[in-house]
Amino acid sequence: MTMTRRTRRIFARIAVLSIAFTAGAFFDNLLSGPGQVMAADTHKVLQQESLWKVQKARNKIVVVSDLHFGVDDKFAENVQNRPRFVEFLQRLQKTKDVRELVIGGDFVDEWFLPLDYGPVQDFSQFFLKVVKNNQSVFDELNKTMASGIKVVYVIGNHDMNLPTGLLSKVMPGLVEIHDAKGLGRYITGDRDEIVIEHSHRYDPYSAPDMLTNKELCKSDDTMYPPGYFYARMGTSWVMENRPKISKNYPVLSKVPKATDTDQMGAYVYAKTLESLFKRITEKSNFTDKVFKVATCGFKGSYSLQDMYPVEQQDGTISAPVLFRNFQRTWDERQKINDVWVKIPFQKAGASAGSAQYYSECATEQYLKRTTKPFDVVVFGHTHIPDYQRQGTKVYVNSGTWVDHNSDFPDATRTFVVVETNRNKDKTSLYMYKEDGSLSDLSKNILSK
Repeated sequence: MTMTRRTRRIFARIAVLSIAFTAGAFFDNLLSGPGQVMAADTHKVLQQESLWKVQKARNKIVVVSDLHFGVDDKFAENVQNRPRFVEFLQRLQKTKDVRELVIGGDFVDEWFLPLDYGPVQDFSQFFLKVVKNNQSVFDELNKTMASGIKVVYVIGNHDMNLPTGLLSKVMPGLVEIHDAKGLGRYITGDRDEIVIEHSHRYDPYSAPDMLTNKELCKSDDTMYPPGYFYARMGTSWVMENRPKISKNYPVLSKVPKATDTDQMGAYVYAKTLESLFKRITEKSNFTDKVFKVATCGFKGSYSLQDMYPVEQQDGTISAPVLFRNFQRTWDERQKINDVWVKIPFQKAGASAGSAQYYSECATEQYLKRTTKPFDVVVFGHTHIPDYQRQGTKVYVNSGTWVDHNSDFPDATRTFVVVETNRNKDKTSLYMYKEDGSLSDLSKNILSK
């Protein structure tokens, strides 16, 4: 089957399932031997088993992301899966051919908080509470480092305000990766051929935003993008059991001219929010000051109306208070956020919710580079496990470990394994099942 035919078949699946999830099969012997554990085995026995049949070379890099450990189990997204992740770490310590464990962002969560939580006043105090609430995970990560595995943390959007060095104090020996503020890009492998990042820098709604609200807040410390506010309202909506409440939000009356890139960008942003808040129908009113923020330069309370783009008196489209003319700061934000290949706002704003968009970003930013191209790109952020080959090169998304993956219900507790060597890497995508066995998502997707 040619790559063109294979891509066409996968895109047909995307149209049906609204996901981007392709795969290839590697490590023929990975699930042989002690790593393939029967469901009847107890978890106590599993703790003593390696994840797979260990090979001689210590050259495997394991990537997990989007763990989303929270401050309070009443609303945290990773509670049921926490014991399984601890077990996963215990078995990783027995898997002596693993060189590195990379946590690819959204490790701890400051965004998934209900509207009545807080406001957060001090990031250090908040994240230390998250550590305490998930102490078993941090204890096991310390043991993982003690076993000889290098543990690396790459920052994500839900933990972009985690103070630099805080995790290193909790886990001495941890390697923290930062480049631009609130962002990290980790390059590893025998040939520096692997790049790992969360990928939120390519998402206008999740990338750090130190510009759009700078004048409003009279501060250089603004970091929150619109996604922070969506997440807060979405958390309350989930805790309210996802009510379907009829809302009468403003609707734009006309579409800008296609040649007006500025206003078309504003229109894309407006339509994104319109679509989002048709689904997230939290019980508060449009004008209620439900967003109470006391960090990142913000000191006040805001309503959904404050950030909802509408047609202004001069005919332009903009939110009235928060994120005014949001599209206009995107180019400069990309520069600040160290995006190597700039992306037009219309494309980024319209596509940021698509898994395929991040595959395209991986290709443009890394795989197609003429100067020092990369062979393997690992992203997180989407919660959609993905695997796409481009000849000898691979883009893979590590998915998530949240209890209930609403973005891809068939898979959670997913992780990536990259076997690095001097010539050609091998890359695989797996799910850690409830019984401790590993499901090769590559084989599963190809069999459907």
